[in-house]
Amino acid sequence: MLVLGVDTATPDAVVGASADGEPLREVQVPPREGGRPNQAQVLLPEIERSVEAAGGWERIDRIAVGIGPGSFTGLRIGISTARALSQAREIPIAPVSSLAALARGIARDRRARQKLALPLIDARRGEAFAALYEDGTEIWQPFVAPPELLANRLGELDQPLLAAGDGALRFAAELEAAGATVAPPEDPIHHLTARDVCAVGEAAAEAPPDQIQPLYLRPPDAKKWLERDRGGPGG
Repeated sequence: MLVLGVDTATPDAVVGASADGEPLREVQVPPREGGRPNQAQVLLPEIERSVEAAGGWERIDRIAVGIGPGSFTGLRIGISTARALSQAREIPIAPVSSLAALARGIARDRRARQKLALPLIDARRGEAFAALYEDGTEIWQPFVAPPELLANRLGELDQPLLAAGDGALRFAAELEAAGATVAPPEDPIHHLTARDVCAVGEAAAEAPPDQIQPLYLRPPDAKKWLERDRGGPGG
């Protein structure tokens, strides 16, 4: 199966194509200088380059799109783009947990042997999106928590684990104090890869494009601000 993978849950724009699990092309476009995401500008050109590397749109069997959890704005960009391409090109689409894709990259690392995989995506507001996997099987469903609550959950485990992702880097001290191993900051294991998005997407169930929705896990900031304003004077 030839799969086009797209993920914008993290600050990177992750795009690539794989054939039967072997990557044909993959790229991680980082944010612009200053940390501002540029997914809206780079996503479609990188998709076209990946499709060209795969031999053209007629060869794409499935689109795999990351649904998060992650950046609200990033997820909207990635999912709306993938849905539109699926409908326009009449190509099946499958939703992919961004944490599952990150966990697959952790599991491929030699340091993860006989360890649980703990993928963490920075959720801002002093929290992280997290899940727990063992040999590709989800042990903890995706959730969002501050580092102290996450550390409490880790304290209940009696198995070694390897943590990675920008959330792991942000809360490395708390995670290590709870017994987790966190890869060094410069390690590429902290970044989602298109090959893992494609691999998870190849095994995932397809869904109608209009049913592909972001996995937010909490209300967007705009909704919180609206609720706050309504509760204020005159609200």
